[in-house]
Amino acid sequence: MSARNPAAARVLVLSLLASGAPALAATPAASARVVTASVPVSTGTAAAPGLRAPGAPTPGAVVQGELAPLKVAPLEGPRLSLQPTHPKPGDPVLVTVSGASALPTGTLAGRPLRFFAWNNGYAALTSLPVEQAEGTVPVDITAPGRGLPVLLSGVLTVGAPGFRERELKVANKYVSPPKAVKARMEADRKAFAAAFAQPFQAPVFTRNFAWPREATVTAPFGDRRSFNGKLQTQHFGVDLDGATGSPVVAANDGTVVMARDNYASGNTVLLHHGAGLYTAYFHLSRVDVKVGAKVKQGEALGLVGSTGRVTGPHLHWGVKADDRWVDGQTLLKLDFTGAPETPGVAANASGLGTP
Repeated sequence: MSARNPAAARVLVLSLLASGAPALAATPAASARVVTASVPVSTGTAAAPGLRAPGAPTPGAVVQGELAPLKVAPLEGPRLSLQPTHPKPGDPVLVTVSGASALPTGTLAGRPLRFFAWNNGYAALTSLPVEQAEGTVPVDITAPGRGLPVLLSGVLTVGAPGFRERELKVANKYVSPPKAVKARMEADRKAFAAAFAQPFQAPVFTRNFAWPREATVTAPFGDRRSFNGKLQTQHFGVDLDGATGSPVVAANDGTVVMARDNYASGNTVLLHHGAGLYTAYFHLSRVDVKVGAKVKQGEALGLVGSTGRVTGPHLHWGVKADDRWVDGQTLLKLDFTGAPETPGVAANASGLGTP
């Protein structure tokens, strides 16, 4: 556009006409790039009918104006989030998929994931075994997109467990149980199996998890223990200090699926939170809830005690996710309320469509 014509447009909007191919040939640059421009701005001086104002473009001509950045909205398709991105053996893992048009499917380390609708997307809660080796663990998800399904792939880097070795002293009857209590122990085992056999359902909670009591951690998850120098076992919970009679509350909303006196765990409460997730409260001196009760986060469950196989009063707090005991301290760090996206790659799998 000539600078001598003040009535011409500063920026021009270019459209391809039906006869655009010949016109573009007259403008070499136009064949290599998209040109944007705007309509000439009126100066208030009208031209006579049938006449063109000086410097005005010939009708039908292609006029090259100033180039503007081309703004393209990104394709919105399924996205993957993993928590934590650097877990250790025995950790729970939260897998979140956003942008999917229907329920995803997939695996973590080859283990099938059970997804549920969550926060305008989908999520699955799984776990790593305490025997998990250090290294990378693959996550492969098939998520319906706007077209055909899309494959989402991610990787977890598993660190060292750092489990401690400990030796504890307890009453001999807990190391070598007498025959008289073996029937009781078998009944306990069946009771736990029934409590942990709840049908899979979406979570009944809406908030992140909280401590069942504010206290010092006296024994973390995963300790390898020997009792009286004989029995070898592993500690599948977090021990919290407390005097007998101190209150114990629910770590989150849930349903009571056990309120029972067991030989080893003493007075025990189990809560089912949905999504294959349970929390356990052992060694209570008193139980204040009944099976079937629905409790809210922070609601009283009972009192700290020293029932069962213990060395003193404390609360053993356990967490079970996807049929494995996991570290409760890691559960407390998971964000169920809207986790930020973490490393995960959306890609087209062989035979799958685009988002």
